[in-house]
Amino acid sequence: MKYRYYGVHMCSDIDVSTPPQPPLKLGGGKGELCVFNCWLLVTVCCLLFTFCACAPHNDKMFKKSRILMDTQVTVTVVSGSRDSAEKAIDAAFSEIEKIESLTNFYAKGSEISLINKNAGISATKVSPEVLELLGKALSVSEMTDGAFDITIGAVTRLYDFHKKIKPEESSLLKNISLVNYRDVSVDRLASTIFLNKKGMIIDAGGIAKGYAADKAVGVLKKQGITSGLVAIAGDIKAFGRKPDGKPWQIGIRNPRGMDQDDDIMATLPLSDMAISTSGDYERFFLVSGVRYHHLLDPNTGFPASGCRSVTVIVNAAAFADSFATAVFVLGPERGVKVLDAAGFEGLIVDSEGKMHFTAGMREKVAIKKPVS
Repeated sequence: MKYRYYGVHMCSDIDVSTPPQPPLKLGGGKGELCVFNCWLLVTVCCLLFTFCACAPHNDKMFKKSRILMDTQVTVTVVSGSRDSAEKAIDAAFSEIEKIESLTNFYAKGSEISLINKNAGISATKVSPEVLELLGKALSVSEMTDGAFDITIGAVTRLYDFHKKIKPEESSLLKNISLVNYRDVSVDRLASTIFLNKKGMIIDAGGIAKGYAADKAVGVLKKQGITSGLVAIAGDIKAFGRKPDGKPWQIGIRNPRGMDQDDDIMATLPLSDMAISTSGDYERFFLVSGVRYHHLLDPNTGFPASGCRSVTVIVNAAAFADSFATAVFVLGPERGVKVLDAAGFEGLIVDSEGKMHFTAGMREKVAIKKPVS
């Protein structure tokens, strides 16, 4: 459940199709993005590239940004042709728009909304994309013992982070009984989804952006692009390398960074992998010094409290996205064990600011400064 905005900046000295967009300020009630004066969580740092004669086929980087899925989406490709690059980028944006139209928690006509409307009544026929997305979500729920639960919508709708509203305990206790991924029935042959209890609500926000990034990269490859990057807020999928042969460079935000000077706590190279970070500073408000954020524990309905941020690296962005949420709920000790068991890499900043790494992650990441 991560409706959020990160400023994702692609830095290059050549052929940028659209100028960088300033940080957004979106507000409003449910269905609109709430921005809480936070700097970017994950910055895609492209090292300045000097084009030279030895670059194959005069490849350059081309980039466009749009607002989709309630956030900024940036697609970057490496190509020897501007026309080919723009055609591929536009096709990737169209794919992301398609996933958004199918999975939007708030849009009445989306397939997710139709599933929710028919909860406890009848099964809903869905597209191959929604069937695949929900299949992945349920798989993550099994692997994390329910720490990630796509039926969390019955609880998330009780919070309003823009208006600083948290649910009454009675409402929370009533709705938490409707959160159980085991009550989602999937008929793959009929391509239908059924929620067993009336009042259950699927909220795909914790996996949809990562899934859309995966699908967009697939479209880019079909268009003949062999290197590029799709960044949907903090969910990033990279493939191939930059024109200079170096991997993409990713910056991980300090979860308590107060300004741009101390915003990035670590960097790492990324190629043919995906990365996602979940943090308690993305959407939150304070009440009597208590931080109420959007990363809710499916067992209690309250914000999880063991971490400040979790970064996960894996080959599929859908899994990076959903596991980052799950590990945040599990906490650092159990989270590292779950990541190791799955063969994923991760960096966890716990509630005291201490860093925890999987073995492989410790070797990849370069720490710029410790978390204070």
